[in-house]
Amino acid sequence: MENIEESSPLRITPTVRALSSALRGKRENVPDSSQLNGDRIFPEPEKLWFKESSAKNLRNRDFLSPTTMLNTLYADGQVPPSVMSRVLSLRGSGILPVAGGEVMGEGLRVRVDRAAAFKAVLADGATEYLKPSSQKPGCVVLNCPALHPKPNTPTPETLTLGQLRTVLLADHMGALLRRQGLAVSYCPMLPEDSDIVTFLRALGIDWPTAPANWTNEEREEKIQEALENSPYRERETERGRRTSGGRGGGGGGGGGGRKAEEGEGENERALRVNLKRVFQEEGLLGYDPSLGTCIVHRDSVSHLAQLDRATADCTVAMATALHVTSCQDEFRQQQIAVLWRASGATHTQRHLVCGPVKTPGSHLTAAQYLQLRRGQMKEASEMKYGDQVEGQTWDDIIRVMTSATVRFELLSTVHTSPVTLDLQREGGVSTKGPRGGVFVMYNCARLHTLFDSYERGVEKGLYPEIPEGSQLDFSALKEEGEWLLLFNYLIPFSELLDQSGQALDCDGGGARVNLKSEQICKFLVSLSKDFSSYYNRVHVLGEPLPHLFNQMFCRLHLLRALRELYHSALDTLNLPPIRQL
Repeated sequence: MENIEESSPLRITPTVRALSSALRGKRENVPDSSQLNGDRIFPEPEKLWFKESSAKNLRNRDFLSPTTMLNTLYADGQVPPSVMSRVLSLRGSGILPVAGGEVMGEGLRVRVDRAAAFKAVLADGATEYLKPSSQKPGCVVLNCPALHPKPNTPTPETLTLGQLRTVLLADHMGALLRRQGLAVSYCPMLPEDSDIVTFLRALGIDWPTAPANWTNEEREEKIQEALENSPYRERETERGRRTSGGRGGGGGGGGGGRKAEEGEGENERALRVNLKRVFQEEGLLGYDPSLGTCIVHRDSVSHLAQLDRATADCTVAMATALHVTSCQDEFRQQQIAVLWRASGATHTQRHLVCGPVKTPGSHLTAAQYLQLRRGQMKEASEMKYGDQVEGQTWDDIIRVMTSATVRFELLSTVHTSPVTLDLQREGGVSTKGPRGGVFVMYNCARLHTLFDSYERGVEKGLYPEIPEGSQLDFSALKEEGEWLLLFNYLIPFSELLDQSGQALDCDGGGARVNLKSEQICKFLVSLSKDFSSYYNRVHVLGEPLPHLFNQMFCRLHLLRALRELYHSALDTLNLPPIRQL
């Protein structure tokens, strides 16, 4: 077993890069991908190797360089002995140790020194694998248009399912970005005693609040004055030459965009801003070309003042405002964003747009949907656990499980795609089958139950305390499910967290930003499937015989790290773990 630097957590991406470098050799000997060698084009380094993930392929390899790739590098795909030696002797910071490799029909396959990898990850509790690999400076304001007054504060009865999806996504992204070290604030502030705040707290969303008598009038006056003095304001002479063009000329205000046009007299006196000039002259990319001149309504000014307040809390000069909006409200939010720029705001603005939520055969508000899922969760719990489903403990369990159901239903799909809910089928609240949130929470609870059973065994004198990982021989972990849990979940998780905010750092590309917001939910469901399969197949707490303790303790180290992995991933969804079911 090879020694691995304790201070260098193993990572998949550096390993793939190192394997690619070893396979390509020195740059002067192997042409770049843009260079030709006869009729052959050399591939990009990151495409030379693939990490395996299926249980079937992991039985004989962990990384594969396909034959098609070998053929582009070497005549007849024959890997020179010197190159093979480089691959097999691969070592370095963060690189998984190679145990062996061979060229077979499918390509060059490499096996990792699994015992060394288990020891490297588990010996110190796997803490470095449960957080992003680095911390980022900066400030992000998550703006949720669905929660802004139009003109009244929204209620659970007026909130649509599509708007609820945007709120849940903003909450999830905030937790992910905070994990990366970014300062995160939310917009707008909500009245502290409002029904919408109570509703969001039932879903585990701790949205910022303000006293009911709080006003933002000073900032609203400042925004109004800035727009009146904006170089993009349309004057009387310009009005005669232009129409008030642009779709929904209400400037992102309330309902339908035109309700403030109560008469020609008022319309003549209204403040108008030419949004097209703003995004053209400011070089803003990706905005709807039909944005024209809009009338500035009070709702719009209130929205901008809330954004101004949220960015004022940032500790850096330039913040990024991420507008999380539904596709139905995207045009209106683009108007608001360009208006903010016209008022003098220079913060980076990106738009995270959610597809619609469809409920064939029915139409439910957010309040009705939550009530339906809570009722189904309670009924399912009573059917499974009987009369014991009563009291505060079970009320808390049902609340968290309902929140998990709702979050996984609305966040497991790519955010730009529609979500279709089957409200009649109750599979979403069943622990049987990989249906989503409840299945994930149930398997997390199984881990807690396992360790409770172990602790009771210790109290009875059946088992000794778990020794330090450095005292164990991890070569005892030979079951294929054990390597699958480490290689597919524990090791890659840190890099998964790293990916969540990468798209925000990209310059250009337009107003819209696409984030892989569904990945954590999919990761947890996949983890739960593989853990459930392993747990049903392997008896972890064996007979209390000394010669069996090493393997049992190795498994407990793995499953303890897995339990913490669940906690870390669920924390990004603001879901507390259920410790017993």
